[in-house]
Amino acid sequence: MGIHAVRGGTIPGEHTVIYAGNDEVLEFKHTALSRGIFANGALKAAEFIQKKEAGMYSMRELLQ
Repeated sequence: MGIHAVRGGTIPGEHTVIYAGNDEVLEFKHTALSRGIFANGALKAAEFIQKKEAGMYSMRELLQ
């Protein structure tokens, strides 16, 4: 499995997952137009975790 990362331009977050096979390619893409979306997610995660006991939590629990 190959992994490749490229950073550039003025888009703060563009992520593409590519599944490539013989003669076909499937892509899933996410583009963030502002770093604010990442900051909002970090704040939400901090608010969630400050009320919890030490342990492991899933994204599912965070998003409930």
